[in-house]
Amino acid sequence: MTRVLLTGFAPFEGNDANPSWQAVQAVAADPPPGIEVTAVELPCVFGAANDVLRGAVEEADPELVLCVGLAGGRPDVTVERVAINVDDARIPDNSGAQPIDVPVVEDGPAAYFATIPVKAAVAAVREAGLPASVSQTAGTFVCNHVFYGLMHLAATERPGMRGGFVHVPYAPGQVTDKGEPSLPVAATAEALRVIMVTAAGRSEDIKAVGGATH
Repeated sequence: MTRVLLTGFAPFEGNDANPSWQAVQAVAADPPPGIEVTAVELPCVFGAANDVLRGAVEEADPELVLCVGLAGGRPDVTVERVAINVDDARIPDNSGAQPIDVPVVEDGPAAYFATIPVKAAVAAVREAGLPASVSQTAGTFVCNHVFYGLMHLAATERPGMRGGFVHVPYAPGQVTDKGEPSLPVAATAEALRVIMVTAAGRSEDIKAVGGATH
């Protein structure tokens, strides 16, 4: 059994639900064969989110960590390639904090790459009939904060642990008055299952187009 820690986020920015956590809960209730899933909800709060993540890692002792967050406006499930060492919040977090141009980790490296097979995961999700793409940026809000915190933890304290971050679209009920793309939570959960199985089964990535022109 591969031990996997899955995290999603609490609702933020006035939403009453967060499809990242809804999808993570669905995966934990029906995990893929051969994978033992621990699911943890992270607060949408700078600092506190990484504290909860660290505690969950210490308790679950996972071989693989996939953190999941909402990227409203994106049309597909996006597997993140790189986390950067900056908090630059467009809006306040759920505690009211709004850090501007602050490092996630003082004196930490500028960036970390995910240690899951990003392009292979995207290809597998597409093969399952679901929309997915590589993302070159996890933003500079709490999602990137957690992604960077995860990869820094792995690099400095848990070198045997691999990790990555997945952004998911709105759920349909969140966009009835927005005109934004969405994906049913059940479909998002299935994409996460495919990503987990792919990441658990291989460490080497594939060579495939996944770049961006802007």
